[in-house]
Amino acid sequence: MTQNHFQPDIYPEYVRLKVPEYDELEDAVADSTEALTATRILDLGAGTGETARRVLERHLNARVVLVDSSAEMLEAARKSLAEDRVEQIVVRRLEDHLPAGPFDLVVSALAIHHLESTDKRLLFQRITKALRPGGRFVFADVVVTNDPERAATPVSQPFDRPDQLDDQLAWMAEAGLEARVVWSSRDLAVVTGDRPVQ
Repeated sequence: MTQNHFQPDIYPEYVRLKVPEYDELEDAVADSTEALTATRILDLGAGTGETARRVLERHLNARVVLVDSSAEMLEAARKSLAEDRVEQIVVRRLEDHLPAGPFDLVVSALAIHHLESTDKRLLFQRITKALRPGGRFVFADVVVTNDPERAATPVSQPFDRPDQLDDQLAWMAEAGLEARVVWSSRDLAVVTGDRPVQ
């Protein structure tokens, strides 16, 4: 999926072609944030800003920090979002340190599967630290399925590195997040991870 990530003019059409349930997946991300009161949001792998736009529609007093490795994609996101809703735009890889927290909500859609397994585990730990107690991480992505018939999302090595959903749930729990699957279809899943209030 990565070859067209840095072409923001064609990405919206491309992702819907490759991921027919893209809009359902994005809606599930936004829906899973509604019970939370969020004023500060972090979007990892923000791309053209589609996830941020949908989530901000549910949190009218929130501002977002956008992180992506592509300056071109972030420029498209900047243009698509209201200026007063964007706190900061950061060109950075997901393997690097996160912007300073705390955040009420961290979201990521179709980005974390680009990381190696070890880097996913480390990212989940950094996300936990960046969340305020009671905050939520919402993660939507392609996952490895044991049933080849269910694998519908095209992946290409070495750019795409999806992992088993159960492994990622375990890594989130290991990082201190209470994880649960809130939506799934074929080889796609949306997972929430809540940082307990202590």
